[in-house]
Amino acid sequence: MPQLRIALAQVNPTVGDIDGNTARTVEWTRRAAEAGAHVVVFPEMSQTGYPVEDLAFRATFAQASRNSLDELARRLADAGCGEVLTYVGYLDHDEAGPRDAAAALFRGEVVAKQYKHHLPNYGVFDEHRYFKPGTELQVVRLHGIDIGMVICEDIWQDGGPISALGKAGVDLVVAPNASPYERSKDEQRLPLVVRRAAEAGAPLVYTNQVGGQDDLVFDGDSLVVGADGKLLARAPQFVEHLLVVDMDLTSGGHAGDGALAGLHVHRRVLSAELLPAYPPLTDPVISEPLSDEAEVWSALVVGLRDYVHKNGFSSVIFGFSGGIDSAVCAALAADALGGDNVYGVSMPSRYSSSHSKDDAADLARRIGAHYREEPVEDMVKVYVEQLALTGLAEENIQARTRGMLLMALSNLDGHLVLATGNKTELAVGYSTIYGDAVGGFAPIKDVFKTHVWQLARWRNDEAAKRGETPPIPENSITKPPSAELAPGQVDADSLPDYALLDDILDDYVEGDRGYADLVAAGFEPETIDRVVRMVDRAEYKRRQYPPGTKITFKAFGRDRRLPITNAWRERKA
Repeated sequence: MPQLRIALAQVNPTVGDIDGNTARTVEWTRRAAEAGAHVVVFPEMSQTGYPVEDLAFRATFAQASRNSLDELARRLADAGCGEVLTYVGYLDHDEAGPRDAAAALFRGEVVAKQYKHHLPNYGVFDEHRYFKPGTELQVVRLHGIDIGMVICEDIWQDGGPISALGKAGVDLVVAPNASPYERSKDEQRLPLVVRRAAEAGAPLVYTNQVGGQDDLVFDGDSLVVGADGKLLARAPQFVEHLLVVDMDLTSGGHAGDGALAGLHVHRRVLSAELLPAYPPLTDPVISEPLSDEAEVWSALVVGLRDYVHKNGFSSVIFGFSGGIDSAVCAALAADALGGDNVYGVSMPSRYSSSHSKDDAADLARRIGAHYREEPVEDMVKVYVEQLALTGLAEENIQARTRGMLLMALSNLDGHLVLATGNKTELAVGYSTIYGDAVGGFAPIKDVFKTHVWQLARWRNDEAAKRGETPPIPENSITKPPSAELAPGQVDADSLPDYALLDDILDDYVEGDRGYADLVAAGFEPETIDRVVRMVDRAEYKRRQYPPGTKITFKAFGRDRRLPITNAWRERKA
C-alpha cells in the first residue's frame, strides 16, 4: 500500500512579523525533513499570523506576504528541505481584493496556490469584511498520492471544497487552520474532522495554530483522522509541536480537472512514482485532551504570556489586594512569565484590613514575586478634602488613585499593568473606570467570578499533587470578597449572590435570553430587573476595558457588540 509521512507543524506565529514567521517556517520544515517527512502542513496564514484584521487592506503588507512565498521556497531548498512538500498560509491580493490563501512549496518554487472559499462572519470572525472567496481547488500528486487542500472554515461548513474534493477524488486532504480556543471547542473539533474525512473519502490532516493574539488564543490540538474516522494522531494543546505520522493511502487514478460543486478542480503532478516501502514510525502520538480546568488555565497562561512578550514587555505590575481576583491573576502571571517578572503592589487606604495586606504579602512569597507597599491614604486625602468628596465619589477616588500609582510605576520601570477584574464584575459594571480598570491587559476578563474560585482551587490542588506550595493563600479563597472602599464593605452589599448572579449572566450575556426566558428559567423578576439594568448600563465601561483572553462562547468585545448609546431595555411582556 502507498506510504507517505506527514508532519503537522503546530506553530505560534506573530501577526505582521513576516520575516520572523518565515524563519520559523524554515526551522520547523527542517525538523520535519530530519524526521523523514515528505509533507509538512503549517497553520492558516502562517506567514502573516492570524487574524490580520485591517492589515488585509494595506497593499504593502499584502505585497510583502506574496513576496515571502518565493523567498521561503528558495530558503527551504537552500536549507536542504526542497523535497518536502510544504503547505503554508499567507495573505494574497488580486484584482478582486484581499484573499485568505495557502500555498504549496516544492523544490524551490511555489507549485500551487488556493484561496479560502467559506468566509466566516460570526462570533469573533469578520472575514466578509476582509476577504474575497476562492472558487478553485488545487490537487497535487506527490509520490503518486493525490493531495487536496481546504482552509479552516472550509471544513466547518457543509458543502463546498470538501464536497468537491470528495467528488473529484483525492487520496489525502490537508487543512491549514487558525481556529481560536473557547471552552469545549475540542468536543466539536474531532467529530467535525471525522465527518469531513468521510465526506472527502480520504484521510484529513488538520493543522491548527497555537498561541495568543490580542484577546484570542489558539490551542493547537492538531489532528490526523483516517477516511474511516479513526483518530491516527493528535498533538498536545497550547504548545508548539511537530506531529509526525506515517500513513497508508490509496493512490491516484482520479478524475482530471473540472467543475464540481461549483468549484474548479485543477491537478498538477509533482512526482508520479510511489515511494519504495519504508519502515513506519512505531508509535504515533495521540495526546489526550486536557481537563476543563487545565485547558482553561493553559489558555489564560498562554494568552497572557504571548500578549506580554509579543508586545515587547517582559514583566507585569498590578495591585495585590489580598482578594481572589488579584491572587488568581498573580498565579497566572507567575506561570506565564516566572515569579521574578511579577511585581505586586499593596496600596492600602484607611479602609484596608490587616488581613488583606497579610494575604497580599503571603501571595508574593508563595509565587516568588516582587512586592512593595505604597499606602494611598495621604494621596486620597488631598482629593477628598480639596473636592469635598463623599459617598461613591470618595470610594472611587481610592480606586483611581491606585490606578494612577500603578501607571506611574509602569512608566518608571517599564512593566505592563494588568487589570484584575473578572467577567461578572465587568458585566454588571462593578469596577471603577480609570481606577481598577486601568491596564494594558486583563487576564481573567472572560472568567466569571464563580469560575475564578474554581480555578483557584484547581491550581492549588495541582500544586499540592506535585509537592509544591499552593500559589494562592487559602484566606484569599474563603473570605467574603470586598472592594474595601468603605467601612465593613463587602460585594454582597451591592450585588446578588455570585452563584445566582453568574447563572443569570450566563443566560442573559452568553445566551442572549430575554426577560420572559429568564423568568421561565426560574429567576425572580426583581432580580432579573436589577441584573439586566446593571448589565445594560455598563456598556460604556466595557468598551474602555483592556483586552483579555477569550475562553467562553461569547466574550465581551469581538463576540458581543452592543451600542453604547442604547435605549432598549428588557422588560416584562
